[in-house]
Amino acid sequence: MPLAIKPRESCAFDEVSLGEIMLRLDPGEGRIRTARHFAAWEGGGEYNVARGLRKCFGLRTAVVTAFVDNEVGHLIEDFIMQGGVTTDWIQWRPDDGIGRSIRNGLNFTERGFGIRGAVGVPDRGHTAASQLKPGDVDWEQLFGKLGVRWFHTGGIFAALSETTAALTIEAVKAARHHGTIVSYDLNYRPSLWKSIGGQAKAREVNREIARHVDVMIGNEEDFTASLGFEVAGVDHAISQIETDAFKTMIQTAVKDYPNFQVAATTLRRVITATKNDWSAILWQDGKFHESRKYPELEILDRVGGGDSFASGLAFGYLEYNDPQKAVDYGAAHGALASTTPGDTSMATRAEVEKQIKGGGARVVR
Repeated sequence: MPLAIKPRESCAFDEVSLGEIMLRLDPGEGRIRTARHFAAWEGGGEYNVARGLRKCFGLRTAVVTAFVDNEVGHLIEDFIMQGGVTTDWIQWRPDDGIGRSIRNGLNFTERGFGIRGAVGVPDRGHTAASQLKPGDVDWEQLFGKLGVRWFHTGGIFAALSETTAALTIEAVKAARHHGTIVSYDLNYRPSLWKSIGGQAKAREVNREIARHVDVMIGNEEDFTASLGFEVAGVDHAISQIETDAFKTMIQTAVKDYPNFQVAATTLRRVITATKNDWSAILWQDGKFHESRKYPELEILDRVGGGDSFASGLAFGYLEYNDPQKAVDYGAAHGALASTTPGDTSMATRAEVEKQIKGGGARVVR
């Protein structure tokens, strides 16, 4: 059965994301600990989906977030504007002068190479986005009056603080109330939950959010850590490439969460930091749909590949409302995003569709 997606002409936005956006500082081919200069980018798990849908696929998107009203905040805003994502729903907070009580987030990220894995060092304590709370956003105006076809958020934003967890619950309830499709990427990060209750708190929050989600994204380990599902006999170290494990997990999960209309994950086998096997799988209406496989995909920068999968998946539904197209667009977009630097996709729709059709890497002239 197709998803009940609102028609394009009835909504101001095709997609809106709720999440934190950080300034990414990238040492390129070097190491953070020895860098003398950094390239600056913007990035954030939930935002990357909105940015991919706008820049690669040409849809109308917006982001709900918060920044400190200073030069760093406006630098990140400038990156967002370059990506074409609507900034009207950014909230600005006064600068306290030194960042003692509120600040903008930074994310130092190494790409990794060969046997040396990628490294992320977030510096996001006391950020403006982490202090967002229920009542800060006029969801009635956004979902009820303006109209949104697809709403995306995830477990990273929900883990930033007790108030962002509560705001996420408020947001998904409001979106569902107004008939907006809700997608959620579990994106379990133990380090984010450590200071606010650990895995027990993660499960409490994510189980409540999951009751209001239409499209759930996450691998077998995410489902186990965030929602408490276990698959006997599965080695977590290899679970991301175990399609049978994911199938078993979803067949269990949908019994507890009958509101799940779609569940999906990327399947990645890490050979080296710069070479991965890559594909994706999606469940809908009791059937599994698998993407083309990308064996030994050469990786330049893996950060954001999963977010680009999520945006390609959303596009497949928003444009065609078709599960096979959704998993194909998601896998191809995620693969291409891994071949360029930065969190966000630099791919075009034509390049994505070429990969779906099995296109190779011959020079384009």
